[in-house]
Amino acid sequence: MITSRIAARIEEQYGDDASSVCALLEEAEVRVFHEAAIERITAAVVILAGGSVDKLLDAIRLMEADWRDLLVASGLAHADWPSDLDDIFGAR
Repeated sequence: MITSRIAARIEEQYGDDASSVCALLEEAEVRVFHEAAIERITAAVVILAGGSVDKLLDAIRLMEADWRDLLVASGLAHADWPSDLDDIFGAR
């Protein structure tokens, strides 16, 4: 799910392409989860991408292959991940 704080980061990193990035990410989530993913998954993709379209595509491929590996690679596989999201994207 692309929450407002994740959307704000995407807008910051991708500018005019932000809506296309959001659409691409939402389509990938539906392919993998058959619905919008939880914020943690979406955040993991955005963290790994770091504003790069190539890295975004790599992160989406990783999510499609095994979303748990995505969480490990992004540093969000531990129990205190909500705190990390607040630190990275701002508190809700």
